[in-house]
Amino acid sequence: MSLDVRGLTIDIAGRRVVDDVSFVVDPGARMGLIGESGSGKSLTSLALLGLLPDGATVSGSVRWEGREILGMPERRLAGIRGDEIGMVFQEPQTALNPIRTVGRQIAESIRIHQRGVSRRDAWARAIEEARRVRLPDPERLVRRYPHQLSGGQRQRVAIAMALACRPRLLIADEPTTALDVTIQAEILDLLAQLVDDDGMSLVFITHDLAVLSQVADDAVVLDGGRVVERGLLATLLTSPTSPVTQGLLRDATATLWKPGGTR
Repeated sequence: MSLDVRGLTIDIAGRRVVDDVSFVVDPGARMGLIGESGSGKSLTSLALLGLLPDGATVSGSVRWEGREILGMPERRLAGIRGDEIGMVFQEPQTALNPIRTVGRQIAESIRIHQRGVSRRDAWARAIEEARRVRLPDPERLVRRYPHQLSGGQRQRVAIAMALACRPRLLIADEPTTALDVTIQAEILDLLAQLVDDDGMSLVFITHDLAVLSQVADDAVVLDGGRVVERGLLATLLTSPTSPVTQGLLRDATATLWKPGGTR
């Protein structure tokens, strides 16, 4: 197995925000972590890469290909982030430097994780990565700064940075929430295609069951920091047992069929 999470528990300021969460992501699997705001899904995703905020206390186990992530020294974790596990955040501005061109940022990501790559080769690869995420006129666009791009283009750049070193697992934390439905559908299609092309595992975090149905095969439903349901996504969409999942399904159905919805 690639990722094995057992009994993950997180406390912040004396309050339990994630309680005994367990799941497994096998090689090539596409799994969703879904729940409403405050359910603990984003904190769970941050724990997978040792990115919890200062003051958080964590227990349990997060094993990546047999290595324990929790308590791993930062120097070793830095070698896993990007190179073995990539992450795409909800707002690409958090991942992009406003005073550097996007091409330089993609190239730097490559050189940080793959020593020995020349600046020229990294730049050529940055252009190729921009093309791979379907950015228009990539040779020109990589010379632009983040503020000169649309929201959808910035998210494509963030995806290019996360995947430039061909990680074996991608964690995507609400990567389409800030986008309109048309761009959202394009980004979801892109992510699904790239995951398939690279044979990666995927952990997709969202509050939207309609979105999750487009990229994942299995799901873990969180509420109040605890797992309330899990299983094949097709089963959760047709026969949910938890009231939480039933509520998410009602919301998804309303989104799918309202004017301007994803269908």
